Amino acid sequence: MRKYFGTDGIRGRVGEAPMTPDFVMKLGMALGQTLRHHVSNPLVVIGKDTRLSGYMLESALEAGLSAAGCNVLLLGPMPTPGVAYLAQTFRAQSGVVISASHNPFHDNGIKLFGGDGYKLSDELELEIEAALDSTLNCVEPAEFGRAKRVDDAAGRYIEFCKSSFRGSSLKALRVVLDCANGAAYHVAPHVLRELGADVQVIGGAPDGININTACGSTAPARLQKAVIDAAADVGIALDGDADRCIMVDDQGDIVDGDELLYVIARARHARDRLRGPVVGTLMSNLGVENALKAQGIAFERAKVGDRYVLERMKQHDSVLGGESSGHIICLDRSTTGDGLIAALQVLAEMTGSGMSLRDLLDGVSKYPQQMINVRLGAGRGAEAVMQSDAVKQAVDAFTAELGEAGRILLRPSGTEPLIRVMAEGRDAGQIERVVTQLAAIVEEQTGEQG
Repeated sequence: MRKYFGTDGIRGRVGEAPMTPDFVMKLGMALGQTLRHHVSNPLVVIGKDTRLSGYMLESALEAGLSAAGCNVLLLGPMPTPGVAYLAQTFRAQSGVVISASHNPFHDNGIKLFGGDGYKLSDELELEIEAALDSTLNCVEPAEFGRAKRVDDAAGRYIEFCKSSFRGSSLKALRVVLDCANGAAYHVAPHVLRELGADVQVIGGAPDGININTACGSTAPARLQKAVIDAAADVGIALDGDADRCIMVDDQGDIVDGDELLYVIARARHARDRLRGPVVGTLMSNLGVENALKAQGIAFERAKVGDRYVLERMKQHDSVLGGESSGHIICLDRSTTGDGLIAALQVLAEMTGSGMSLRDLLDGVSKYPQQMINVRLGAGRGAEAVMQSDAVKQAVDAFTAELGEAGRILLRPSGTEPLIRVMAEGRDAGQIERVVTQLAAIVEEQTGEQG
């Protein structure tokens, strides 16, 4: 049972627990103390996105780590996958990212990586949580850690991203790049231009509070318009910490993470470089799953969250997995989801095949998918509602009605007192009816209007 860590670190509104400077300093001490149980003189690298609160939280984290006897390398603004990569290259014991990803600027968070570039293990996170609830003391003054800034951090990550591109050149492509006013603003344009692309940048002028504001992967309307206005070949939208990517084709249509996963998987499969099944989530579109299977590509579903996708990938020795949101993991290139590296894999296939992104999606027909959130009533948990006879009977009946042409999914929210009721299938009208009727039945069992 976790008290502080969620599926993707610790996150919240800045100034409110747990995103306060005193808690983050204590977190730094707890991390440092935990690392010192396993190795002497630990080294920790710290990166952040462009939120104004990053300065405060970086200082608090640095103070806590130093007090625990850890040396610190400060990377400055750096995409989450960049911190994971640099934790490896500097032979650090941990990499820390100060970011709330795609959330508004008033939120922030802490993500932890191990020295191997993977998310910190469950065991270490639980050890850190135990330390947080214990008495934390400074090491002796002579053992305090030192901190210094890494001036060439961005350049190191730029070269790493370029090395993941196995095509010849991007000289034939005109690209509009949306950096979400986030952590990739000073690296992603360089990567694409140095590979030869003609790049127009939007969302590349962070001011501390405009991160993810009407831009980035969660708000692509501006990118869609820019692609059309510039007669560009493709648009790329990253999120605030650049671990997600969605794209826009030359007609201005959005290409989400499921579809990008299909393009990359098909390219790997054609070159006999796709090991294991492709791993999606419970929310991955059924139409994309069927399109992959039509290509002879196996598909597995994990729970929602990149942590669970990665776990399933490791279980099946897979190299490719991801989520509809654009969080795509290419384990043959990186240890974690990387929006820029995922985009480069798609661009490599476009230039190598001479096909547009729209053409590369030939054979994919996404199924209509609708979801209704039903709020839980007081005193009755999600499992009790979902396991009630009325809900189970309704799910069985609607599942039988949809047959192989659709599916039903009920799942509790991980952050709110909600049950998410989702239906998906070929017939949009049928799906709308099914999800509406099922949500009403679920709502009756909660005892509260949602």
